[in-house]
Amino acid sequence: MIKDTGEQPVEVVVFDLNGTFYNRSSKEEFYKFLVSKNPSRLKYLWEMSYYYLQLKLHQIKQTEFKENFFNYLDDIPPPEVKQYAQEFWEREFPQQFNRALLERFDEFRKKGVPLFCATGGFELYVKPLFGIYKIDGFAGTQVSYTGETYKVLGKACKDEEKIRRLELFLKGKPYRIIEAYSDSKEEILDRAEKAFLIKNGKIIPYIPKD
Repeated sequence: MIKDTGEQPVEVVVFDLNGTFYNRSSKEEFYKFLVSKNPSRLKYLWEMSYYYLQLKLHQIKQTEFKENFFNYLDDIPPPEVKQYAQEFWEREFPQQFNRALLERFDEFRKKGVPLFCATGGFELYVKPLFGIYKIDGFAGTQVSYTGETYKVLGKACKDEEKIRRLELFLKGKPYRIIEAYSDSKEEILDRAEKAFLIKNGKIIPYIPKD
């Protein structure tokens, strides 16, 4: 938790990426993009489906799921992944992004309100997006390239980990999440003064259940 230092709290807007700001699932769409560039990557499809089912059945945790689902990046060094990601996001933005949220975020940018994206996606391929659309900070799942595969560093960026990464970004300053957006119930919504769910592209007020 942020300590009370007597400073004026920073007002910040926090949002998820997949199914929220980005209308699609980046982990799946990026895979399709890679297959279009290198059809041999199709060999990972069965493996990805298996780990997705394991996650749905609560047989594995998010961190283990991400390490295995993203095996489709095996043998592709980080600089090459980043190049693919740059091309991918240039193709997707802004057509595949939530237009209402884009307009809302542009308003916050004009007012100088910090925008922070917290996503479970790998920072490795998400980062190029925010070179195209500038925001103040973002956190994703961090990875290392070891033995020609990607390993998650620490925890996947989900739930309370998103809050921890936000607080790291703010460097201990007190803060208020004045608005938060996600496609599913999560910690950032419960912490926000105004929270919204994105359902089928529509922005719906989120009402926490007791």
